[in-house]
Amino acid sequence: MNRKLDGTVALVTGASSGIGEATARALAGQGAAVALVARRRDQLTRVAEAIRSDGGTALEIEADITDRAAARDAVQHTVEVLGRLDTVVNNAGLMLIGPFAQAPADEWDRMLAINVQGLLYITQAAQPHLVRAAEDAPRKVADIVNISSTAGRVAGAGNAVYSLTKTGVVAFTEALRKELLPQRVRVSVVEPGTVDTELGTHVRADLQEAIARQTEGLEKLHPGDIADAVTYIITRDRRVAVNELLVRAGGQTW
Repeated sequence: MNRKLDGTVALVTGASSGIGEATARALAGQGAAVALVARRRDQLTRVAEAIRSDGGTALEIEADITDRAAARDAVQHTVEVLGRLDTVVNNAGLMLIGPFAQAPADEWDRMLAINVQGLLYITQAAQPHLVRAAEDAPRKVADIVNISSTAGRVAGAGNAVYSLTKTGVVAFTEALRKELLPQRVRVSVVEPGTVDTELGTHVRADLQEAIARQTEGLEKLHPGDIADAVTYIITRDRRVAVNELLVRAGGQTW
């Protein structure tokens, strides 16, 4: 069977659960060898074993991408072991919400580190490999897909800093898209709405009840729904660039 991503290599951050896991498994299903990058070794092993049991290729890389050297090493290890790098999915993220006046400053630092700096570190380290892949691959194209959020489009009370990070991801994506156009490295952003993942558990216990009330009765998206969007972007012919996909839950108003 000729799959659309046969012979390519993808790196997915935050691949130990949720959207990252679903995306890694979807790309592997299309034939890509997948480097799984996250901090939780046990979860990485579980995802990798699932991919291998389905006949795919997976490389586990335990790394904290908020450390610039660790992010660079994760990219380099991917290329050394799997031979190339055609696709990067910047999925790792953290959502810590609540009124700005009472928010602990360390929460801002953690969100900025993961949602922004980690994405920048991985992307900069990967860029020369992606440019090379676009030059020599049969597909003649490479991809960066950044996972933002509806919070990057519609800011709301209680998510000021989280929205700041996700709005920044959208702006960065558009600027980098224009920089890499001549090299045929496509740069895209996906903005998920409310997805049934562990992201909500990052929130302080005293705020989880408010979130539960906001989403009560809402049929949440599944991680696989976002993985479908990412896979759609990456598997388009090189003549097609899907720059932005906004994917809300069907009943979501925000």
